[in-house]
Amino acid sequence: MATRLAAIAARRGAALSRASPPGLSAQAAAFAQRRGLAGAADHHGPPRVNFWQDPLSPSKWKEEHFVIVSLSGWGLLIYGGYKFFTGGKKDKKEEKLVEAVH
Repeated sequence: MATRLAAIAARRGAALSRASPPGLSAQAAAFAQRRGLAGAADHHGPPRVNFWQDPLSPSKWKEEHFVIVSLSGWGLLIYGGYKFFTGGKKDKKEEKLVEAVH
């Protein structure tokens, strides 16, 4: 049991020494901010652009712009297909009114 507690204390001490900048006490090191998984600011690869700046290169678009354009395109395709295959049918009442007027 004592060796287990000593191992836990050693791990905590090692973690504090890695996370704290030089010159901070152990208590101040406990409150030092750690970056964790905040690596989003580190860009890898070419910079991303808005889709209207380079509309013919989807590989360069920002991810959220690619999603919006893709979903809009699929929506238009499905709606257009629906209208095409249903023939844009009108209500029979409207057709009767149009025939009665002419």
